[in-house]
Amino acid sequence: MIDVILFDFGGVFIESHLPPMRAAAAELGVELDLVMQVLFGPYHEDTNHPWHRLERGEIKLDEARREISALAAAQGMADVLDVFERMFGGAGPQAQSAVVERTRALRAAGYRTALLTNNVAEFRPWWRGLLPLEELFELVVDSSEVGCRKPDPRFFELALQRLGAVVPSQCVFLDDLKSNAAAASALGMHAVVFEDQETALAQLDALLRQHGAPTEGS
Repeated sequence: MIDVILFDFGGVFIESHLPPMRAAAAELGVELDLVMQVLFGPYHEDTNHPWHRLERGEIKLDEARREISALAAAQGMADVLDVFERMFGGAGPQAQSAVVERTRALRAAGYRTALLTNNVAEFRPWWRGLLPLEELFELVVDSSEVGCRKPDPRFFELALQRLGAVVPSQCVFLDDLKSNAAAASALGMHAVVFEDQETALAQLDALLRQHGAPTEGS
C-alpha cells in the first residue's frame, strides 16, 4: 500500500526553470546545453561542480558564482551569469495552485507527505515563503541543510529514516527530472516524472487507486 507521497519542489510546485533559461540563452546567443553544463554541471549526477557543492551546503552562493564564472570564462561564455540572473532575478515563479490543492487534499485524506528539494541556503527565505509548508508536509528535507542531494541514494534514505523507517515500496516520489525519479525507483519507490500537472497528477491518482488508500491515523 502507498501511504507516503514525496514531492520535489522546483518543476513540481513551481514551474520548471528551463523555459526562462532557454529564452535567456537564445537572447544571448549561447547554446542551452552548454549553459546548463556550465551553470549546473551534470545534474543527473552528484559531483564536485560548484552548484552541487552549493546545494549540499558546502560553499556559499558568492563562492559558487565566482567558480561558475571561471568555468564560463574557460568556455568563452562571458555572459553566462546573465542567464543565471534572468532565471533567479525579480519575483521569480509562483506556486502552482493545482499541485498545492492536491497536496492539501491528499494530506487531509490521510496520506503522509514530504518535500524533498535540492536547494540553496541563500534561496531559503524566498522558496519557503511560497508554500504553507507546515500545512502541506509532515517533513521537509533540504539538501543545503542535510549535506547531500538528489540523486544520491543517501538523500532518499535520510528522508525515509526521518519519516520513521518507512519502506520504499510504501512511497511514491514526484520529480521533474528523470534521473531523480530513476534514483528513487532504484531504491524501490514508485516514481512519477512530473512533465506537466495534468499528466503527473493523473499518474499519481492511478498509482494510489492501484495500491489502496491509507488507513485512518496512518
